[in-house]
Amino acid sequence: MNENMQYYLGVDIGTTSAKAVAFLEGGEVIASHSSAYDMFHPHPGWSEQEPETIFEAVIEGMQQVLSILRPAVPSFISFSAAMHSLIAIDHSGNLLTKCIIWADNRADEVAQQLRTGGEGKRFYQLSGVPIHSMSPFCKLLWLRHHESEIFEKAHKFIGIKEYIFYKLFNEFVVDTSIASATGLLNSFRLEWDVELLSYIGITEAQLSKVVSTKTILYYHDTFPGLYTGAKIPFVIGSSDGALSNLGTGATGSHSMAMTIGTSGAARMVVPAPSTDNKMRTFCYHLKDQSYIAGGANNNGAIVMQWLRQDLLQSNEDYELLIEQAGNVVAGSDGLLFLPYILGERAPIWNANAKGVFFGLTIQHTRGHLIRACLEGVIFSMYSIAKILAERHEVTEIRASGGFAKSPLWLQILADVSNTMVLVSETVESSALGAVMLGAEAMGLPANFENKASATYIPDPGKQEVYHKQFKKFQRLYDLLKEEMVNEQDVTLLSPGLRK
Repeated sequence: MNENMQYYLGVDIGTTSAKAVAFLEGGEVIASHSSAYDMFHPHPGWSEQEPETIFEAVIEGMQQVLSILRPAVPSFISFSAAMHSLIAIDHSGNLLTKCIIWADNRADEVAQQLRTGGEGKRFYQLSGVPIHSMSPFCKLLWLRHHESEIFEKAHKFIGIKEYIFYKLFNEFVVDTSIASATGLLNSFRLEWDVELLSYIGITEAQLSKVVSTKTILYYHDTFPGLYTGAKIPFVIGSSDGALSNLGTGATGSHSMAMTIGTSGAARMVVPAPSTDNKMRTFCYHLKDQSYIAGGANNNGAIVMQWLRQDLLQSNEDYELLIEQAGNVVAGSDGLLFLPYILGERAPIWNANAKGVFFGLTIQHTRGHLIRACLEGVIFSMYSIAKILAERHEVTEIRASGGFAKSPLWLQILADVSNTMVLVSETVESSALGAVMLGAEAMGLPANFENKASATYIPDPGKQEVYHKQFKKFQRLYDLLKEEMVNEQDVTLLSPGLRK
């Protein structure tokens, strides 16, 4: 390898894995490594991960890519990370909790009580973060009430990227993008909000120092395989969702990014904080004067995993399953699926939402079930996109994530949204966004072209059927949402009444 080769390293700390991806200044991927880690559910509704395992995965990824490309050294390393994580640590830096991630719903009751009151709406307008169990704001309130000993003992409350930077630099710093997703930051001033912290009962000293997404720290320690003999610039970077917009090229005023991986999100870049009167969407900081408005859902490709493994109990490749769905007409002959198998975030913000098949008849086949699931996920995503489209003219959707590998799924998106869908040539959009931001921070050349590898045009012949199905999708949830309660809160029938 040429030691004079200039390359940039992006690290994406995701929900299921940490990825290190090396790019040339033109955007070409020259090396990558992914290290997976587990999610744990010690109680119903809880979702946690081991912070140290994630840290080791990040180090391993960087070590592997650095070793592949030696003797060349990266011009910088820039970071992307998942939002909404919470870790409590003591004065010595010891962990008091696991990493409580976005999918954790233990604070649902706290969130529901806040959402129905005036305080909740005010807090949302200050922070841009919907009142939901995903947010560290609600998680902290839960800790205060249910784990008071840990709450009182905690020296710092941080997220996973902060934990990794603390381990590397012995500093507690958080970029404005990750901080803006905590529900604790004033989205207008980009500072910790005194009113929000006071409500929880914590001080600014218990949080990390808020810094720009372009902040640079220099690493010169001796982790085996990571030290290169030179100070490596580490750019703190931004959040994964925000950076995905950069990486896919969805930064124009008429461009929307849509990602469907395990979960999903629809996002647009806006020039100032933007909230929704019904608290359906979020608004997080990206960089400088750019913000991300949008919504995330819980039920993306996880629906197909559930369908294959648990419902169909099949070992078939996903491609074969989707091929069967392709033999079914648009609208699945009236079969409709509400995909809320993991509760739901945007736009309904109901952790107790449930999955529902509606309209089954004896004529429906395996292929119908599969297609109804594909369509249900898109209807859920479109319900977010539609809210954004009410405020912004959208002429294109930039697609990324696992679903972007499926032509049928992408065509369904184009047909349901009646909008052109472009598939980014770069699969690792968040890692690419991280290096784009890093190059900007370092003042280095970055001639990244956001090329589209495929384009999907809406089929006019399917507009009416999808319009009707989507309306039915919305009505069905509205009719059933009162029945979608937490089973733990339901009073069981006495034994004498059970038949």
